[in-house]
Amino acid sequence: MTTRSQPGARAASAPLLGHATEPTIFEMSVPGRSAFQLRSTGVPPLSLEDLVPEHHRNGHAIDIAEVSERDLVGHFTRLSHRQFSVDLGMYPLGSCTMKYNPKFCDAVAADPGLNSVHPGAPAELTQGWLELLVSLEEKLCVITGMAEATLQPAAGAAGELTGLLLMRAYHSAQGDARRRVLIPDSAHGTNPASVTLGGYEVTTIPSTSEGLVDLVALKAALGPDVAGIMLTNPNTVGLFEEDILEIAESVHDVGGLLYYDGANLNAILGVVRPGDMGFDIVHMNLHKTFATPHGGGGPGAGPVAVSKRLVEFLPGPKATRLANGTFDWVRPARSIGRVHGWHGNAMVLARALSYIDVHGADGLERVAKHAVLNANWLRHRLRDTLPAAYDRTCMHECVLTATPLKTRFGVRGLDVAKALLEEGFHSPTVYFPLIVDEAMMFEPTETESVQTMEALAEAIERIAQRAIDDPQSLHRAPQTTPVSRVDEARAARHLIATEDAAQRMSL
Repeated sequence: MTTRSQPGARAASAPLLGHATEPTIFEMSVPGRSAFQLRSTGVPPLSLEDLVPEHHRNGHAIDIAEVSERDLVGHFTRLSHRQFSVDLGMYPLGSCTMKYNPKFCDAVAADPGLNSVHPGAPAELTQGWLELLVSLEEKLCVITGMAEATLQPAAGAAGELTGLLLMRAYHSAQGDARRRVLIPDSAHGTNPASVTLGGYEVTTIPSTSEGLVDLVALKAALGPDVAGIMLTNPNTVGLFEEDILEIAESVHDVGGLLYYDGANLNAILGVVRPGDMGFDIVHMNLHKTFATPHGGGGPGAGPVAVSKRLVEFLPGPKATRLANGTFDWVRPARSIGRVHGWHGNAMVLARALSYIDVHGADGLERVAKHAVLNANWLRHRLRDTLPAAYDRTCMHECVLTATPLKTRFGVRGLDVAKALLEEGFHSPTVYFPLIVDEAMMFEPTETESVQTMEALAEAIERIAQRAIDDPQSLHRAPQTTPVSRVDEARAARHLIATEDAAQRMSL
């Protein structure tokens, strides 16, 4: 194998901390440099021909950056200083529950007794891990009011698809070929995709002027071909579905199942349980509700809990407590099979169990109540600046609207969100849910203090004043961050998938 550097390499010492332009690792590359060296052993070196058979060798040079260790570390450290995270400040993404991740839970997951175990080790050698998984499942079922759960799904969308596959397996076992799933128009964007992947058609249910499911429209859409409904409660405009018991009864009356999207579970911990509302399938985002890390395609975890009539269809194998007190892997009688290569994102599961145990039942209830309190505080505080789309008591998140700023000054929600970056806050979720014009969705979570909440409110008020004094400056925001405003549609319109693809396009 041979390597070659990119032509026109930039000097490795050029970038300065905080400088607006950081070269790529390829631009820093200099032929012959490397990040490590092997000491000489005195043994005559073997040739490439001796080491790699000819039919295994590349016939062309591979583009690998050639840099020193010092330059390599400096490059990635400078890049890391440009990132925003929950460890740096408030991250009020609505519907994402981006709360602080306790370092205690990280310490648990770092224990060698947990992280040095191969997932393929036999049950008799992994009793501790199996007990951990069983304990987590049992506690998640207590929290949600369900019978049993699977820990395999690796994230929320995987949990959604698993729930739809369980729904399909249940109806198929009854010899009942159903074709439709009902979804409110304020649902999470992944819900329709999951329904389609599960082999069903989507029927959209509109919301009322109060932001809740339209019961009349729901009942009109019900029929013997309805497999179930996917519902979030509290819903995606941050409101509790007050008619949930009537919704559940109506769907059950036609033989359908209720699927609970657990993205907003943080709002009701220890207060009310989805199982008590009538739900049959509950997916949970452990990386949201139980404060395990988000990000980058992982780690995540999306366990799915079910009512008794669906237990036999759960993915398998699943960790199970045997009658003799030991643990083993057991496949449910009519299992839909695996939905993950192993048994879930294990270190995330360990973190989640630690979070639950360290809080206890009373602590989890406080989590929900403080999250709801923070969201309502912000809604009241900003009432004259960014009014609420539905000005009533909300749950853990509040959906505000920038429509007044757009109407009077031409400043959109996106402009406000970009300007917040310059104020030291991550932007909230914007333009979701789709049923709210110029939506700005804030979820402060329970981990933010009243001082942080006050600082966020003051920052938004300063931005609103800029909308009056100099609206054009907001159209250009942010200007003081390492990367200024980007063309958000360009990447989709002019896709360059990889570095190799970029090089081929330039040839």
